[in-house]
Amino acid sequence: MNWLGAGVDGPLVVVRAIHFAATAITTGTLIFRAVVAEAASASARPAAIVVRMQTLRVAWTSLAISAASGMIWLLLVAVSMSGLSFGESMSSDVLSTVVNETQFGRVSEIRLMLAAIIAGCLAYVRFPLARGLALAMSLGLTAALAWTGHAGSTAGEMGILHLTADTLHLLAAAIWIGGLVSLVLLLSVSRRDQTLAGVSFARDATQRFSTMGIAIVVVVLATGIINAWILVGSWHALIVTGYGRLLMLKVVLFAVMLLIAAANRFWLMPRLAAPSGSEPQFKVLRRLARNSMIELALALLIFAIVGMLGTLHPAIHGL
Repeated sequence: MNWLGAGVDGPLVVVRAIHFAATAITTGTLIFRAVVAEAASASARPAAIVVRMQTLRVAWTSLAISAASGMIWLLLVAVSMSGLSFGESMSSDVLSTVVNETQFGRVSEIRLMLAAIIAGCLAYVRFPLARGLALAMSLGLTAALAWTGHAGSTAGEMGILHLTADTLHLLAAAIWIGGLVSLVLLLSVSRRDQTLAGVSFARDATQRFSTMGIAIVVVVLATGIINAWILVGSWHALIVTGYGRLLMLKVVLFAVMLLIAAANRFWLMPRLAAPSGSEPQFKVLRRLARNSMIELALALLIFAIVGMLGTLHPAIHGL
């Protein structure tokens, strides 16, 4: 099942990309609900209610996709590890061996249990305890991804550093990407609301998310540098290996996302300070939503690259 050249397993790349994106959106959406939307909703109850309903729907959908793609990922890993055809790999012996005797299988079991707990909590999301538990479990669901990739196979003290950096990298990216999905929904609701309270809600929420975004960017950059140092090792490897080139493409896309985020914060957000309910404010909300959608599209491209990077040998081993 090799697509896109030797050594690249197309179906595995696609499933990994979908799984990472769905998991990140699950976690980021729940963080956004708790830290941004709830804190900014006091003065805009109608719009806030709609946003809570829509973000809950997104959380359910992304969690379902995460669980389904996680199970498919496990099956594809069984095929890869056994060297058998898909049908032959679906035997109880092969699947039992992968689940019980490999790190990937054990982590997958844990993550499936976490997904089940999150689903149970979302069913009772009106209770604060359920909301808090869902948020905590979603952070675990994303963090555990670090043990399914290159960081999980790095040995010794370097392995501890790599796992720590990768875990923080995954969590920061999830908060950013999932938050973008929720922010687009919130801005759309506020534009349709067209009331002073709705504009105030959008302004407060955007400000909170932007402030949180500064810390997110710092974490993503710092942990990304550490991961690249461990997995690439040199400028030469970054340039001459396929892994390194894909990583550079990821960095370019991330830089474009940063430029858009900076434009939102330093150009568009100050314009929300125009007279409340004015036409310029609604235009700014529309532009903020458009820019956030572009950021989200770039993020999905990054997840596609992440899906491929996880199936390739690190550049440091490719020379």
